[in-house]
Amino acid sequence: MSGKRILWVDDEIELLKSHIIYLGNRGYEVIPVTNGDDAIELVKRENFDAVLLDEMMVGRDGLSTLVELKEIRPDLPAVMITKNEEERLMEMAIGSKIDDYLTKPVNPSQILSALKKIFDSKKLSEAKLTQDYISEFNRINQLALEADWKQWIDIHLRLSNWEVELDSHPDMGILQSLENQRDSCNIEFNKYVEEDYTHWLSSDDRPALSTDVVNKYVFPHLSAGRNVLFIVIDCLRLDQWLPIEELLKEYYLINRNYYYSILPTATPYARNALFSGLFPSDIQKHFTEIWQRGEDDESSSNRFERQLMDFQLERYGLKLKPKPKYVKVLDPEEAANVERKVSSYFNLPLVSMVFNFIDILAHSRSSSEVLKEMVPNEAAYRSVVKSWFEHSALYSILRTFAKQDTVIIITSDHGSVRVKRGAKVISDKEASTNLRYKYGRNLKCDPKQAVIINDSSLFKLPDRGLNTNYLIAKENYYFVYPTNYHKYLALFRDSFFHGGISMEEMILPIVTMTAK
Repeated sequence: MSGKRILWVDDEIELLKSHIIYLGNRGYEVIPVTNGDDAIELVKRENFDAVLLDEMMVGRDGLSTLVELKEIRPDLPAVMITKNEEERLMEMAIGSKIDDYLTKPVNPSQILSALKKIFDSKKLSEAKLTQDYISEFNRINQLALEADWKQWIDIHLRLSNWEVELDSHPDMGILQSLENQRDSCNIEFNKYVEEDYTHWLSSDDRPALSTDVVNKYVFPHLSAGRNVLFIVIDCLRLDQWLPIEELLKEYYLINRNYYYSILPTATPYARNALFSGLFPSDIQKHFTEIWQRGEDDESSSNRFERQLMDFQLERYGLKLKPKPKYVKVLDPEEAANVERKVSSYFNLPLVSMVFNFIDILAHSRSSSEVLKEMVPNEAAYRSVVKSWFEHSALYSILRTFAKQDTVIIITSDHGSVRVKRGAKVISDKEASTNLRYKYGRNLKCDPKQAVIINDSSLFKLPDRGLNTNYLIAKENYYFVYPTNYHKYLALFRDSFFHGGISMEEMILPIVTMTAK
């Protein structure tokens, strides 16, 4: 039996007794009233699960009654019953003022169907989602057994779409299964990357890497004489991009592709490779001074994107006039400043912007109890990122650029992964402090937990001197020293870091947008 209380408002309610009896036999308690004023008073005093509302009534009409009812109970589902399918009712339905509308004359089964849609739609939707996921679960597992780089993109996209879809169904029992499946897929993904990555670096038969992004996706538009706005959202993951993309579809035609971040999936390596079109070992050869200045403070090695982009433009023979503009947004003040002068960028052939909010959030979270509570998992992380974007200067800038004949290219330099397991690392005190990758002298770690790189040239990484090697964390491991091991294990568990090997860190969207 339903047990639901229904308020039915109609000035001809006496003619609907058979309908009320029909609903009563199916477990609904129907309370009839003949006018909007009585309905309003009842909703103030009593609890109802839904309201059936006649549009045309003597005295207060259905629409004005609905407005009052929604002020008292914004969550009260409403079905409007009307003599005509008027456009305003369709608009209200779309705007969620009403949940459904029926055209007179109505029969009892129509009313029952409308109520079931309200009360059972979530249950039916979740049952369908569960059924669909079980089928998808098997397809993804089968695909992961012998996936190539194209299929790994497909797997990552499928999992990301499911994660976004289930954000609106947090109580479903399949969430843990989905999380476990991603972890299992990342184990296979790590095996694949460990075996194939070094071959990518010396072969044309490979996915687009960080070094290819600007040449493949930005330069063709510049060569065709189009103005380009190139935006890098630091640390943006595919699952975080998908909700943002939905917001932008109103303004842009969107074409989404993918590329793989180089290793380590960390800003000094991946972003410099993005802007220079060079692997880190080649950057070291061409920009020795820049790299050396970043040895002690890795963040300082990412202050030269402008010079690296200019070098890449020159290498490919692209001479742009006026000169390209480069903007890095690290705080709200700079964001507001860029937003204020956005029109000054309209006629420039190339404007590159880097937005650092998501990366700052990821780094700050591990040391902030407030942020840990706000962002306990990936679903919360997606929600915070979407909320930031909706209220950001970046969203405002993109809406403004939608009025210009400019090609917008949006991507990320790397993603992040929620770390869950500690990997003990042995090193001297001069080793780098990163938790998903390290370099130093004679680093040691369990090879099941990290890729150990003793020959940096194989990975096209900077040569940092005799006996210096690299560690890159696998799956969801993070590096912890034996000293105070349990303290730091607990401190950093469930934090979001980057630098290692996972689909979330490596497989990234690159989006081309043109205004509608």
